[in-house]
Amino acid sequence: MVAPSSIRCAKDVRTVARRLSARYGDFTHFNRKNPLEELLFILCSIQTNEALYRSTYRSLRLAFPRLELLSAASVRDIAKAIELGGLANQKARMIKVLLTQVIDQFGRPSLATLKKMGDDECEQFLTSLHGVGKKTARCVMMYSLGRAVFPVDTHCWRICRRLAWVRPTRPDRSCSPKDMDRLQSKIPGDARFSLHVNMVSLGRDVCTSGVPSCDPCVIRSYCRRIGVKLRRP
Repeated sequence: MVAPSSIRCAKDVRTVARRLSARYGDFTHFNRKNPLEELLFILCSIQTNEALYRSTYRSLRLAFPRLELLSAASVRDIAKAIELGGLANQKARMIKVLLTQVIDQFGRPSLATLKKMGDDECEQFLTSLHGVGKKTARCVMMYSLGRAVFPVDTHCWRICRRLAWVRPTRPDRSCSPKDMDRLQSKIPGDARFSLHVNMVSLGRDVCTSGVPSCDPCVIRSYCRRIGVKLRRP
């Protein structure tokens, strides 16, 4: 039997999810349906603002409209295509190594085989790829494969801490893989997609990393900065 406190917590999680969905409309932030394209999109986003990484990804695909062409390209040519977004050489090397790994595994630049894998196997394979951590793997799984996972990016981590849904285990209060798993386990599967995309919107809109704009926030009554309604984990 589930403890009453856990039931109340899940109920409040769903209430938060509904309020955020009503405010932000489950906007998907231009992520890709093709899993390999989504990986490339995320790599282009490293340490880059949204407008710039979207432009960077467009530039990459204009230079290499087919993934086979991108796979055959040199690191230098890839870097030239993505120089707009910064860290071009680093990102280009990551893209080249990742594509080489995918081709070695599947014989072509495609991650379509992931659709046949279970969640655990899928995540294990993705995190075996160069430059792919748990958050990135779960973004691919959620956006491109429709899996009920909860990627914890910087916005989700900040907001969930302010809601007192999770406590960091690292001394520097950054999100560890263990924290990601703990937080995901607290969120009902049918609320994970909505919560993720709308927390990203909330984090960019009002719940910023500096001083948040609490007055217009639609979940302010659940925030520990104002008054905690969720039981601390």
